[in-house]
Amino acid sequence: MPFSQMAVPNKEQKIQIEMYLKKNQLIVTRFRAAKRYASIPKVTLLLLTVIFSQACQNSSEENTLQEQTKEHPNISKLRSQSAEFTPEIIQLNKNVYVAVGFDGSNASMVIGEQGVVIIDALRALGAAEKVAEEFQKITDKPVKALIYTHSHQDHSGGTAAFVGDSQGVKIIARAGFKDELQERSPVEPILKQRNARQFGRNLPAEEVINRGVAPGTTPTDRVGEGYIEPNTTFEDSMLVTLAGLDFELHAANGETNDQLFVWIPALETLFTGDNYYKSFPNLYAIRGSQYRDVKSWGESVQKMSTLPVEYLVPGHTRPLSGKALVHRRLKNYATAILSVYQQTIDAMNQGYTLQQTVDSVRLADSLRNQPNLQEFYGSVPWGVRSIFLHYVGWFDGNPTNLYPLSGSQEAKHIVELAGGEQKMFDQLNDALKEEHYQWGLRLADYLLQTDYEKTKVIEVKVKLLRALAAQQINAPARNYYLSYANELERNSE
Repeated sequence: MPFSQMAVPNKEQKIQIEMYLKKNQLIVTRFRAAKRYASIPKVTLLLLTVIFSQACQNSSEENTLQEQTKEHPNISKLRSQSAEFTPEIIQLNKNVYVAVGFDGSNASMVIGEQGVVIIDALRALGAAEKVAEEFQKITDKPVKALIYTHSHQDHSGGTAAFVGDSQGVKIIARAGFKDELQERSPVEPILKQRNARQFGRNLPAEEVINRGVAPGTTPTDRVGEGYIEPNTTFEDSMLVTLAGLDFELHAANGETNDQLFVWIPALETLFTGDNYYKSFPNLYAIRGSQYRDVKSWGESVQKMSTLPVEYLVPGHTRPLSGKALVHRRLKNYATAILSVYQQTIDAMNQGYTLQQTVDSVRLADSLRNQPNLQEFYGSVPWGVRSIFLHYVGWFDGNPTNLYPLSGSQEAKHIVELAGGEQKMFDQLNDALKEEHYQWGLRLADYLLQTDYEKTKVIEVKVKLLRALAAQQINAPARNYYLSYANELERNSE
């Protein structure tokens, strides 16, 4: 509306405007200074100023609120991954049903003329009983066999729910099944603690999103109590008829060294175990694990990609259908794994240190942008570190690292270099404000090697950990940041 057509304010509005004039003379003066506003009546100008000022204030408040509540795109992506775990019995064809989202992994039922075959058995016996009940609604044929794709407890803890008291049921796995599990490790206590952090088992409900390839929380009803040992094992491959269907079982080292995949030619159906799921693979688990044979993992997936698969059932996340889609997904998965492996080997052979190698390895954009290669669960840098240490051990070739200073000695020198503890503490707070979170964690760790203001340093470190968690697409990393932050708070109370 032209200024000349603006309505003249009434008496009450005039009083409000005059009061505003007294409080905000500087704003009005600046308006008057502009020649193009010189002819605007005083009352009209003041009314415009009030409206403009109020609008700016409201806009500023709204923007501030939006900034405070705005979710990082990585968190939004991770949140969308939760759709993969919606509880459901999915029918792939007339013979194959997959239970998704009832526990941390998938369990499948294959129906043959003479009975059914179960592939993987979940983690908690209570969850497995619910799935077994759902399967029995579909068919009352007896269970003839159960196949473990690998030994992790989330695939083997609920077997009794499916097998019951049945005699003569084949329980099939690879030779060496469960040989490398954490419960057989001399460092089991720390592995358990790190496992809880990785999966966010102790996080409050409001901090839980998901675990990357599993729901954020999983059933705890009689965890592992349904496990039954295999009574049939094989080394390299096994061709067997079960419930009237021909099965091919192939050794496939990858996430574990007792992994296998199941191929049913007549049904064009492939069960990959944990060598494939909808996420960049977890080439190394931050909870702590023995070396996962990355080269063999890539080759195993490459082998699967040569099969004419119409239906693919992963160990986690929802199944896939369609030959072209399945082939693309398996092919890019194998390519990504083998690319990380070969880039790491090449960098090592050029004499790169560990960190230089980590910095140099990247997935091509054509791979990194694929929906099944988002780093919801695995991480490229973690895989690189695992490969490097597997082949050459802890020494990265830099003589500086042969006899490094102790943590406290190095911290002392770094603090002195910074100009003292107070100056480093100031830099720590600056790192938080400037969103240099990783650098801030390093500064916090140096200060924690001293006795300087430990409570305050821990408070800042907690904020840094939560800030990193708030922008982390990788669920294990996010869970670990938050779990560690909560532990620091509890221990410092």
